[in-house]
Amino acid sequence: RSDKWVFRIAPILTMVPAFIVFGLIPLGGDFNDGNQGIVEIFGHQTRLQLADPGAGVLVILAMSSIAVYGVMLAGWSSGSKYPLLGSVRAAAQMISYEAALGLSLLAVLLNSGSLSTNEIVSGQAGWNWNLWATGVVPFIVFFIAATAELNRPPFDLVEAEQELVGGFHTEYSSIRFALFFLAEFMNTVTMSAIIVTLFF
Repeated sequence: RSDKWVFRIAPILTMVPAFIVFGLIPLGGDFNDGNQGIVEIFGHQTRLQLADPGAGVLVILAMSSIAVYGVMLAGWSSGSKYPLLGSVRAAAQMISYEAALGLSLLAVLLNSGSLSTNEIVSGQAGWNWNLWATGVVPFIVFFIAATAELNRPPFDLVEAEQELVGGFHTEYSSIRFALFFLAEFMNTVTMSAIIVTLFF
C-alpha cells in the first residue's frame, strides 16, 4: 500500500534543504573596515560564500519549512500506520518550534537592518555581536527552538522507539535510510552555522 514515487523522493526532500541553507552561510572573509567579507584568492576577489541573496534569512526559513514535507511524506508514503504516526509527531514538533525560531530572528533582523547573511555578519565586525545588541533572550529562545527542531536531547521524544518502532523512517533501509540521517546531522551543522552567523 505504499506510494513508491513519494517513498523514493521523501529522503531527498529532507536532505536537499540542509545543503541549500549551508550555501547561504558566509564561511569566512575579511569583514574589517567595511570589506564586506571580500578576500583575494589567486588574484581574484571573492566572498567565501556560495550565494548571498538579498533575502537570505527568508530563504533559510523557507528551506526549514520544506524539510517538514520530507518527514511527513516519508511517513505517509510507507503505507503503514506506525511511520505515519511518527511523521505526524515529528512534523508537529518541527512546525511548532519554527514559530519561536522565526520570532527570535526578528530582533536580529531589526538590529541588522538587512535580510542578507553577509550584511548581518558585516554588521557584527569586531565585538558588535547581535548577542549583546539584542539582549541574550533572543539567542536563548533561538537556541532552544533550534535544539527542538533538530530533535536533539531533551527534545528527542519524536522517534519514541518504545511506541512507534523507529518513527517516520521505520520502513526505510539502505541509502534512503542513510539520507535521512545525513539530513539530520547536516541540519545540526547547518543550524550551528546559522546561530554563529546571526548572533556572533
